[in-house]
Amino acid sequence: MKKGRLFFISLVLLVALSITTVSGCQLIENIQKGPAESPPVVTPTSSRPNTTPTVQIPTPAATPSPSLPSIADVVATVKPAVVAINTQVTVNFFRQSVTQKGAGSGWIISPDGVIVTNNHVIADAEAVTVVLDDGRELPVDMSNIATDVLTDLAVLRVNASNLPNVKVGDSNRLRVGDWVVAIGNSLGEGIRATQGIVSRKDAVLNDPDTGQEITGLIETDAAINPGNSGGPLVNLAGEVIGITSIKISAAGVEGTGFAISMNEALPIIQDLITKGFVTRAYLGVTSTTLTAAAAAELGLPVNKGVYLALVEAISPAGKAGLRQGDVIVKFAGQNVATAGEMVRQIYKAKIGQEVEIEFWRGSSRMTTKAVLIERQK
Repeated sequence: MKKGRLFFISLVLLVALSITTVSGCQLIENIQKGPAESPPVVTPTSSRPNTTPTVQIPTPAATPSPSLPSIADVVATVKPAVVAINTQVTVNFFRQSVTQKGAGSGWIISPDGVIVTNNHVIADAEAVTVVLDDGRELPVDMSNIATDVLTDLAVLRVNASNLPNVKVGDSNRLRVGDWVVAIGNSLGEGIRATQGIVSRKDAVLNDPDTGQEITGLIETDAAINPGNSGGPLVNLAGEVIGITSIKISAAGVEGTGFAISMNEALPIIQDLITKGFVTRAYLGVTSTTLTAAAAAELGLPVNKGVYLALVEAISPAGKAGLRQGDVIVKFAGQNVATAGEMVRQIYKAKIGQEVEIEFWRGSSRMTTKAVLIERQK
């Protein structure tokens, strides 16, 4: 009886083990094959027409976009002729004399040591040193500096020869959007280069030191920092077309720097080199550009011209009968709409020349003549 029960139990265990083994193999086989594939889903075709509009994608142009110019060759050509200018000025600070150091830039216009810079770079300096691109430091003879305050230009000389010099270009050929490169002693940390474009031509700004308008400026977005003043602004041919001079620093203002155009600066530089000073005709007025808003407020019959804010009594203007409040609209046969335009006409005139001036006084248009004299320093 016991043997029969044991045999039955063994048989049941054997059958159960066989079933488990077969199921286990099937499970392994299913894992290896992965999940069974789902039957394909058949989407019924709509009988309605396709109303989705067809979008035509334009084919890209075959012509590649022009690459930005490299300024490496320009810098290599001009940089040897750009100098760092270091100055020393003594100032009184709490009743004590303190020596202050300044830094600026300049460029060699003649291989015999003639250097162009801004007047404000060396103004009031007691000692000036020029550092050449090759590392030489040369003192400047302080008795041999020529300056022009009105245009913020200066010419220095160092005792050297066979120096690298740069070519002067024609700033009148510049166009808004042309690439330019500013090279100078930026932040007093050595000669560096920045690039940008011409943002505007013939810009005019008021000089806070002289009260006069500086005309013929080139506006650029090339980075201009303290120390750049007096350095060259060059075109991609490596020609100087401007002298870096002014940067507007104000909240919200970015990339707005100015350079004196070479066509405005070159006659001044030539006078400073040959004579040591600039000879100019003189009228004897302080003027500003009349705006439409100012004309309406003053009740003037014209909305553009040159408003005379001050007329010197003993001057060509005073002797010609001009008065404060007059509005000049024509000078020496040329229409003038801005103070800068009249300044240019005065500087073009010759000393001793008699010029005809048309102006408005109140509601009357009048004409007078003035004999220009030489402007004193």
